[in-house]
Amino acid sequence: MTTTQSTTTATTGADDQRSPVSTDAIWRLPVTVCRITGFLGERTSATLLERAIATTSDTLKPSMIRDQELDPDFRRSRSAQDFAAPELMAAIEEVLEPVEHTLGVSCRHTEPSYGLNVHNDGDFYREHQDSSAEFSPRRLLTFVYYLHRTPRPFTGGALRVFDAALPLHTEPTGQWQERTWRDWEPEHDSIVFFRPTAWHEVRPVNCPSGAHADSRFAVNGWLCSPDPSLTS
Repeated sequence: MTTTQSTTTATTGADDQRSPVSTDAIWRLPVTVCRITGFLGERTSATLLERAIATTSDTLKPSMIRDQELDPDFRRSRSAQDFAAPELMAAIEEVLEPVEHTLGVSCRHTEPSYGLNVHNDGDFYREHQDSSAEFSPRRLLTFVYYLHRTPRPFTGGALRVFDAALPLHTEPTGQWQERTWRDWEPEHDSIVFFRPTAWHEVRPVNCPSGAHADSRFAVNGWLCSPDPSLTS
């Protein structure tokens, strides 16, 4: 009789200590993205679009991964790293303070690094980070400014930003790696800002004409902390 009562009590105690939260429970935290539409205005954005369209095949090169390797199964587009957009950089400087506050990052004493990315029919960029502890840790803020003809001559090409996902238990039984996300349309004269550690991708582009002028143009770049090797 005594033995039976002791066993029942021990089992009840173990049940009381078990978490009421399912082992499949996942934190899904939306990544903050700052988006501004009509950023430069009709005249300035038209000038910048003409400059982007004027880029030649000699200037545009196949886009690389991690700035050093080509993998057309992972990324397919063309890039021009010497593209100049001083008017865009000046406008970014004007809105930087509220962007910093919203994203919780300080960009004081940073330096810009940017280029032109061109996506045409069938182009894409699979999910990736712009920065990590091992790759480009100096990148503090990502920005992407979009340009295209109107009406938009392509479909697709959305920026997909994945939510952060973290299991509540150390040994989850569910498929916590399954992703949720939000898509941001590449609207002409719009810009987005987000932290470079966020996982994101460029969805495939469908451009029936295949014409260079009908591409999805984007000035893509980062604000980077100073290079220690140049300041020491």
